[in-house]
Amino acid sequence: MKITLAQQNYIIGDIEYNTRKIIASINGAKESGSVLVVFPELAVCGYSPLDLLEYNDFIGQCTKAIHRIKEHTKDIGVIVGAPFLSIDNPIKRLFNSAYYLYQGEVKQVIHKTLLPAYDVFNETRYFEPSQGQEIIIHQGKRIALTICEDIWQNHHHSECTHYPMDILISQQPELIINISASPFDYTQAAKRHNLLLDLCKKYHLPILYCNTVGGHTDLIFDGGSLIYHPSGKLVAQLPYFQEAIYSIDTDNLTPLYDKKEVSKTELIHDSLIYGIREYFSKLNFKKAILGLSGGVDSALVLALACKALGNENVKAILLPSAFSTEHSVNDSLDLCNRLDVSYHILPIHDTFQSALTSLQPFFNNIPFNVAEENMQARIRSLFLMALSNKHGAILLNTSNKSESAVGYGTLYGDMCGGLSVLGDLYKTEVYECCAFINRKKEIIPQNILTKEPSAELRPNQKDSDSLPPYHVLDKILFLYIEQLQGIEEIVSQGFDSSIVKRVIQLVNNNEHKRFQAPPSLRISPKALGSGRRVPIVAKYDF
Repeated sequence: MKITLAQQNYIIGDIEYNTRKIIASINGAKESGSVLVVFPELAVCGYSPLDLLEYNDFIGQCTKAIHRIKEHTKDIGVIVGAPFLSIDNPIKRLFNSAYYLYQGEVKQVIHKTLLPAYDVFNETRYFEPSQGQEIIIHQGKRIALTICEDIWQNHHHSECTHYPMDILISQQPELIINISASPFDYTQAAKRHNLLLDLCKKYHLPILYCNTVGGHTDLIFDGGSLIYHPSGKLVAQLPYFQEAIYSIDTDNLTPLYDKKEVSKTELIHDSLIYGIREYFSKLNFKKAILGLSGGVDSALVLALACKALGNENVKAILLPSAFSTEHSVNDSLDLCNRLDVSYHILPIHDTFQSALTSLQPFFNNIPFNVAEENMQARIRSLFLMALSNKHGAILLNTSNKSESAVGYGTLYGDMCGGLSVLGDLYKTEVYECCAFINRKKEIIPQNILTKEPSAELRPNQKDSDSLPPYHVLDKILFLYIEQLQGIEEIVSQGFDSSIVKRVIQLVNNNEHKRFQAPPSLRISPKALGSGRRVPIVAKYDF
């Protein structure tokens, strides 16, 4: 049986656009001789529409789209994801479903059983779980059709006693198809591969896994759809971070012998470029600006933005203060010249002095402290946001995960921006990404990479004045945020108890700042965003 996988990029809520794209791919699959074409989870409306699912009109438009799509299935079967509203129950019952369409009819609707409600997911808020599973039969081929999470039981639902695949296998399928909207993190590709490999070994059936691709605010969907031989050998893998249409004869699967391994840093690099491009494209923006400090974070953001948007669409703004060193300005200019990026230099000294004069009667002769430091950061954001508004450009935030975690940033200052590019990268990962960019040619000047990090908001300021060395800080943060370990667990691994307590206290005390931060591109299994829900006013003592 020749089957086409359509790894596509949809726009959340743009049902008309998504429907046209789906129909065009159905017609293309017909021309290629396929008898079945497979689209990802919730393809009709995009994943995830969140509270748009609360609107009856939205669900109605999705239903109308399915009826339009089925008119194009006279000579080809279609599997496509969309919401399904049960009208047989007086209580609103909405399902995350896979429609099987053929011969102009809705032949079957398969509902998702295992609804994820961890990390960035909250499907139980919107959908009801299926209470039963059944295979579909297309042109005599018995197919176990599942939706994303329904094949992840052993990983996320080990307590589940109603495992969809076990029930479907009892119906003797010949093929497993899974439609997914599985968001990217740098561990996910390996997890998917291991999961599908285990399924092949357990059931001795070929598997076709169709994942969506695209950027939806903070979430990045990497595609990477997969086809496996019953032996567990990989037959085909669709590309990461781009759309792809791929057709294959399931009766003649030939395993691949060379599977390209992609490093964590390369995945992060590529995902950030894709995430920036998608965010701008789907908001209909073309131009970006950012404050360039001479430090490693803003240098990396500038390099990534140029790759994502084109250097002609990116402008760097240098905002030196009285405490900025000459080499910070020169390093920034060197980077702009290497990237062929236009820039402006807007010193903030005069504006800072004017603000100090206005506030002096109210500062009560209190010595220079964090108030004056934050004023400089906020003056910079004033200039950056003014230029953003005037020229219709999105301001890119340049804060990293280490800084965000411990609150080393100024609200309404360096935390401003429409999108945080590095908000899910620890400082050590920022350096690794810079090294990846420089692997063939020095793009980011070496002086930026070797000098000690500093906010340059007071004389001779260094990050290490306030924080542990980043190679220590990041390990503690990773254990606390990603690994969910407490003080005793972390200290038992050789870290100084006073440092661990201080770091965790900083994380806990700065939730209010992160709550007001711009959306951050998610690249790790636990980002400081929608997947980490901590009360702002919590008083959790270790």
